[in-house]
Amino acid sequence: MTKFHSIRDQLLDRLESMAAGEQFPPERQLAEALGISRMTLRRAIDELVAKGVVRRRHGAGVFALGPKFDQPLAASSFTEDMLARGLRPGSRVISFDVANAGAHIGRRLHIADDAEVIAIVRLRLADEEPLALEELHIPSALVPGLCAQDLENSSFYELLRSRFDISLNHSVQTIEPTLLDEDEAKVLGVPEQSPALLFKRTSRGADGVPFEFVRSVYRGDRYKIRTELTVPEQHPKPELPEGKLA
Repeated sequence: MTKFHSIRDQLLDRLESMAAGEQFPPERQLAEALGISRMTLRRAIDELVAKGVVRRRHGAGVFALGPKFDQPLAASSFTEDMLARGLRPGSRVISFDVANAGAHIGRRLHIADDAEVIAIVRLRLADEEPLALEELHIPSALVPGLCAQDLENSSFYELLRSRFDISLNHSVQTIEPTLLDEDEAKVLGVPEQSPALLFKRTSRGADGVPFEFVRSVYRGDRYKIRTELTVPEQHPKPELPEGKLA
């Protein structure tokens, strides 16, 4: 292990005992404590910034971000997911519009281009920290009377079940890396061109009909994808009777 990697690991060890939002000591003090130059310290911190475990705030210092959230590759509600982590989920409606679906959304939802859809943009929060920006489209005919206030700090899937008798049965979702544009970064409170995870999901109810198309961007410095891999059970090959060739 090189000296640089040793310094990086010492900083990671220090982060283990720090709470999210806690500040590192001033650069000069931290460099002296580690017995390294400030240039070496800056390089190590640059790597931690790239890993998404700390954040630099211009003129203020370096702050711990806390562990990344695991995003399992399974259907889950953001609200239920945050509650299971002991965090307070929240939603803030940025926009709520009614318009024609258009070709792209119409194809996703299997409706005509001129069919009416509700387009909702929500900021998703955990303990008031912005984590994701969600753009949701749903056919207006499926949710009569839906308004923006219904989606403030509540689970959309629970609302669909309780008021509109729509239950999630099946989803197809894609995930790809992306960079946040100026508007997305501003709402999420991170620098423009920050890395993010782009989710696109089409969900269907028990009748097999699509009821939502969602495009979400999750902060790359706060999320990682988790998968569980299972090795199939190995069955012994059957023994052949004597005199038989395989």
